[in-house]
Amino acid sequence: MSISTVRRKGRSASSAGRRTADSPFMRGLARLGLVVRGVMYVIIGWLAVRIAFGDSSQQADRTGALHTVAGTSVGGVLLWLLVAGFIGLALWRLSEALYGSPQAGGRKASTRLKALARAIIYGFVAYGTLKYALGAGAPQSSNQQSVDLTATALKEPGGRALVVILGLALIAMGVYMAWQAWRREFRKQLQTGRMRARTRRVVEWLGVVGGIARGVVFTTAGIFLVVAAAKSQPQQAKGIDSSLRALAATPAGPLLLVLVAIGLIMFGVYSCCQARWFRA
Repeated sequence: MSISTVRRKGRSASSAGRRTADSPFMRGLARLGLVVRGVMYVIIGWLAVRIAFGDSSQQADRTGALHTVAGTSVGGVLLWLLVAGFIGLALWRLSEALYGSPQAGGRKASTRLKALARAIIYGFVAYGTLKYALGAGAPQSSNQQSVDLTATALKEPGGRALVVILGLALIAMGVYMAWQAWRREFRKQLQTGRMRARTRRVVEWLGVVGGIARGVVFTTAGIFLVVAAAKSQPQQAKGIDSSLRALAATPAGPLLLVLVAIGLIMFGVYSCCQARWFRA
C-alpha cells in the first residue's frame, strides 16, 4: 500500500470522525449533557442556600445533589437521565479532543487538550452516577475525596509540593473562570444571533454572575488545598461543600454564601440556555 493511499484513508477517517462529532445525535447528547449539568448546579446552589439559613442536613455537592434527586418520586428515572447526560458530555468532549470543535481555534492542540481533560472528568462523574443509579452506593463526598487525596499525596516524597501546585492551579483556574465570565468570553460558544435582544441580555447576565460564582468556589477550594499542604494537615483540604460553608465563616457571614449559591443557580440556568443556543 502506497503512502498516498494511507494518507487518503487517514483523511477519510478523519473526515468521517468530524462528521460524527458534528452529527445530530452527538449534538443531542451534548444538549442533554448541558441540561443535566445545569440541573446539578441548580440543586447544589439550592442546597447551599439552605445551608446558609441553617439547614445543613445535605451536602452542597454532587453527592448531595444525587441524594436529593433520588429522594423524589421519580428519582430512579431522573438518575438514569443524569447518567445519560454525563455520558453525553463525556462523548461530546472526547469527540472535540479527537477531531476538534467547529468554533474558532477549535482544532488547536491546547483546545483539544482542554476537551480531553473535560471528557475524563465527565467520564468519572458519569461512572459515579451510574454506580449510584445501579444501587452500588453514592460517590464519596467532595469533602472526603479532597481530604483522602491530599493525605495520600502528602505521604509521598515531594507530595507537599505537588499539593501546593494543585492548589495554585485550582486558584488560577477559578480566577480564570471569573475573568472569562466578566469578559463574556462564553458568548463565543453561543449563537447569540438567534436570540432576541432581551433574551441575549438575560443569558449574558446569567453567564457573567454564574461564571464568577463558579470561579469563587474553585478559588476557595484551591486556597484551602495550599493551606493543607503548608500545614501538612490533610483535613484542611475542602471539597465544594466545605468550600461553600467556609464562605459563611467570613466577615460577610452567610450573606456571601447566599450570593455565591444564587450565582451557582444562575450558572445552572445558563447551562440550560447554552444547551438551547450552543454553537455546534
